[in-house]
Amino acid sequence: MVSLKSFITSQLNITETSTDSSADAPTPLSVQIPGAQVTPRAEHNISRRDISDGALQVLNGLHRAGFQAYMVGGGVRDLLLGREPKDFDVATDAHPEQVRKLFRRNARLIGRRFILVHVQFGSEIIEVATFRGGADGKKKEASERSESGRILADNVYGSLEEDARRRDFTANALYYNIADRGILDFSTGMEDLRAGLLRIIGDPEQRYREDPVRMLRAVRFAAKLGFTLDEAARAPISTCRDCLQEVPSARLFEETLKLFLNGNARSSFELLRQHGLFAALFPQVDALLDTDSAEPARILLQGALEGTDQRVHDGKSVTPAFLFAALFWPVLQQQSQVLEQQGKPAAIALQQAASDILQDCMGRVAVPRRFSLPMREIWDLQARFLRRGGRRPHALLAHPRFRAAFDFLLLRIQAGEIAAELGNWWEQFQTADHEGRRILIEAARLEENGQETALGPLPATRSRRPKRRRRRHPRSDSVAAKNTADTEEVTDND
Repeated sequence: MVSLKSFITSQLNITETSTDSSADAPTPLSVQIPGAQVTPRAEHNISRRDISDGALQVLNGLHRAGFQAYMVGGGVRDLLLGREPKDFDVATDAHPEQVRKLFRRNARLIGRRFILVHVQFGSEIIEVATFRGGADGKKKEASERSESGRILADNVYGSLEEDARRRDFTANALYYNIADRGILDFSTGMEDLRAGLLRIIGDPEQRYREDPVRMLRAVRFAAKLGFTLDEAARAPISTCRDCLQEVPSARLFEETLKLFLNGNARSSFELLRQHGLFAALFPQVDALLDTDSAEPARILLQGALEGTDQRVHDGKSVTPAFLFAALFWPVLQQQSQVLEQQGKPAAIALQQAASDILQDCMGRVAVPRRFSLPMREIWDLQARFLRRGGRRPHALLAHPRFRAAFDFLLLRIQAGEIAAELGNWWEQFQTADHEGRRILIEAARLEENGQETALGPLPATRSRRPKRRRRRHPRSDSVAAKNTADTEEVTDND
């Protein structure tokens, strides 16, 4: 059986040698690259044993083909901090078509604003980017900006040093050189990593206006790494946050997921609020959280964020539908109450308020239909928890969204919206047997009618079958009719 490594190397037409061999590599050694501060292998903790096989295949494949190849970005940063990287990115001087030709069927081109190559090995995808350069003095048609300075298209290639200047944060602009395993730093990345400081490369305001999402990335990295934003990076956020309105709502949704589903949702939320970015994303929710009567809403949202973080840390699945249902719930209640005061039934008021909220999101953080529908189901099921008579509890328990809706009910109980007894009743109902559920339903009926619940278990009752009517024989009917006639005759004579 041929190993995956042997198959890949045969496809690349290269000899299968050890990944540690780089003596005859054409790529320049780190000390030969101008403008870079070099940390040699002996002075950092990154080992190739910590790098995925797929990333090593790409690095060595490019390296042996005569191209420069560097691991860059979060992979280098996380390994230096002793963390396990989520993925590995590669930067090279090879153009996308050259990379695709080199890795053939494993590679595909993606992207519009800047073309990238995804090289896939099994379930792992390595993102390969060509060195990026500045647009000044280069082909103008390859770069396009909006009136506010936001970059719309950016297919401009450059050198390694130019690529480093185009990175967003110094901690993300460190390059691991496969040629000699040294780390290249063109700014203050290594120093900032040791200090726990998140610093923007270049002028922060200009960089935010080029891509407003950088403000959200700054918050995400600060929350994830426990770093502090330096003063220069913090100051322009208040004047640049309105630029987020120019970002497509679908992209804002994806960035919001990265903020809230990475295991640091609570700290990300607090930093977003602190810098006024939460108001730019969710203005209605932010305004409501600032009111004096919003304590239940704050408790509910805090519980949802902490619960999401716990599930991520426990390796459990999380769904954006649940978190966004909690995020918009206070606004939904407020708007549905207004509609009810206008004379609309509660169910219709809830549906209309939900539609209005999701429609308003389309202009900011658009929630895709695959998540908005489960959100609405979680909201709709809340009223059904109050109806515990007959077969209704059984039907609700069989609903596909029951578990998520019940967890949401527990959040509402935690926030003080609902009495804890209701949650206890449903906890017991889920684990009870058939007879136990019948007793619980009867107890709920008595409670709703204002009666005291019976002491001890209720006696078992047998359902009575209705009596079957006996079909009369035609002859019997005629005899009965004759007797009736005789009786009437006697009566008339009397």
